[in-house]
Amino acid sequence: MNMIISTVLQEKQRIDYMLEKYHKMLSGLPKGTLSEKRVNGNTYYYLKYRKGKKVISQYICKNEVEVLRQQIEKRRHIEVMIKSLLEEQELAVRLLEGNI
Repeated sequence: MNMIISTVLQEKQRIDYMLEKYHKMLSGLPKGTLSEKRVNGNTYYYLKYRKGKKVISQYICKNEVEVLRQQIEKRRHIEVMIKSLLEEQELAVRLLEGNI
């Protein structure tokens, strides 16, 4: 039984480490979604996100759109990974506390 506890403890430490890394990565990535607006046949791009209760629309140059799109997709992927790791962390904590 001691070996199982040791393995769960190591896994929890790995999860904690990965969560810390992912949170640091998130701080450098943009929040929100990319939206397009057509005016007189021209397409304009905006990054829309919330700041408190306000929705902010920030204009994005056409040459920055693809990089921003990749960053937003990376942020979404990291957020999914964090959610999964938090579930695993909760399970590890419950195992270590003996509640399972």
